[in-house]
Amino acid sequence: MAGANIDLLLIGVSHKTAPVAVRERLAVEPDAVAAALAELTALPAVREAAMISTCNRVELYAAVDDADRASADLAEILARRAGVAVSDLAEHLYQHRDAAAVRHLFRVASSLDSLVIGEPQILGQTKQAYDAAVQHGTAGALLRSCFEEGAFRVARRVRRETAIARNPVSVSSVAVDFARQVVGDFGRKRVLIVSAGKMAALAARTLRTHGASLTVINRTRARSEELAKVYGADVADWNDLRGALVAADIVIASTGAQRPVLTLELIKEVRKARRGRPLCLLDIAVPRDVDPEAAKLDGIYLFDIDDLQKQAGEHRAEREEEAAEAEALVEEELGRFVKRWRSRQRGPVVSALQAHFHGIARAEVIRVSGGIDEKERKARLDLAESLVKKLLHLPMTALRDDDPDEALSLVQALQRLFSLSPIAAVPASEEAQAAGNVEKKATGS
Repeated sequence: MAGANIDLLLIGVSHKTAPVAVRERLAVEPDAVAAALAELTALPAVREAAMISTCNRVELYAAVDDADRASADLAEILARRAGVAVSDLAEHLYQHRDAAAVRHLFRVASSLDSLVIGEPQILGQTKQAYDAAVQHGTAGALLRSCFEEGAFRVARRVRRETAIARNPVSVSSVAVDFARQVVGDFGRKRVLIVSAGKMAALAARTLRTHGASLTVINRTRARSEELAKVYGADVADWNDLRGALVAADIVIASTGAQRPVLTLELIKEVRKARRGRPLCLLDIAVPRDVDPEAAKLDGIYLFDIDDLQKQAGEHRAEREEEAAEAEALVEEELGRFVKRWRSRQRGPVVSALQAHFHGIARAEVIRVSGGIDEKERKARLDLAESLVKKLLHLPMTALRDDDPDEALSLVQALQRLFSLSPIAAVPASEEAQAAGNVEKKATGS
C-alpha cells in the first residue's frame, strides 16, 4: 500500500502518545465542533475535514491538496489549542498519510487502537464525528468514502466475524476492576457515580453485578433518577455534592465538564469531614473531573484514565487472538478500499481522455465535411469514432490494469501530457447535448 495516493492526512494524539494532561487541553466540546471544523477547512491546503475527540484521542482527518503544508497548518492549530509551541507538542503528535491514514481510521473504528480493545463506544463516537462533519458541510467525497464505505464497514465485519466484541469491556468496567483491586470487596462499599451519561451507566451496570451500594449525582436530577431507576441506585442532589462525597467510599467521575468539578478545596473539606476514612477517586473523564493536586492529600487515592492503562493491558492480552483476526480483516478491507478509490481516480481521467480524442476527431470530420449529404457525413463520423476507439484500446487496457500503482502513474502521465481535467460521468441526455455543443463549436454556428 506504500504507493497509495489517496490525499488523506491524519494528525492527532491518543492515550498511546500523550498523557491526559495534554489530551484534556486538546479536547473539543460538542458545541465548539462546528467552529473547529470551519477553522480546519479554512486552511488553504484542506478540502475536507472531520475530527474525533474522545477521552482517549483527538484526531484530525483531512482531504488535502498539499500534505506537507496541511500537516504544518494542522499541527499549528493543535499546538495553539493546547497553548504550547508546535515543537513542544510534536513529541506527542503522530500523523499518517494516504493508505496508512485509512488503515488507522479503520483500526480506530474497530476498537483495535482503543485503551480497551473491543470496547463498543468508539464506533458510536466515530459515527458522531462523521455525522458532525456531514452536518457542518466539511465532509466531501473522500471522507464520505473513508467513513461510510470503509471504517463503518470494517467495524461491522470485525464485530460480526470475530469474538473481539463478545462480553464487551469498557473503560468504565476497567475502572471498576481497578477499584476492586484497590479497595477489595464491593459488598460493604458505597460508590458515588458523579455523572449520568453513558460512561456512568456502564459503570453502574458493572458495579451492580459486584453488589456495590450505588448513589448517582448529576447536575440534572432527572437524569440521575433515570439511571437510578434502571440500576437500583440512590439519588443525591447536586447541591449536596460535598455530603455525597463524605458518605462515599469510592467515587467514579465522568461528567464531561471542561474544568474539575471536584476541586482541590472541595476535596480538602471532604477529607476533613471524613476524619481519616480513605477515599478512592476514579477520574475517567477528559478533561479531568478531579483536580490532580488532590492526589497529594493524605487518605485520598486518586487515579485517572492514564492509570487504567495497566489494567487495560491485561484485557488486551486476553484478546490478542481475536485482535489478530480483526487486524487481518482491516488489511483485507484496506486493500479493497484502496483499489476501489484508485478506480474512481482513474474513471474521470479515462472519461476525459475519451472525450478529448473523440471531440477532436468529430470536430475535424465536421470541418472537412461541408457540402456533403447527411449519409456521407454520418459515415465519416462513424469511421472517425471507430479509429479513435482502436487507437485508445491499448491505453484503456493499460489504465484498467490490476496493478494500482502502475495504473495511477499512467493516469498522472496522461493528465500531464494532454492537460486533462478529470470529468465526472454525465447522464445520457446531457452527453447528447454536449456532443451537439462540440458540433456547433466546430462549425462556428
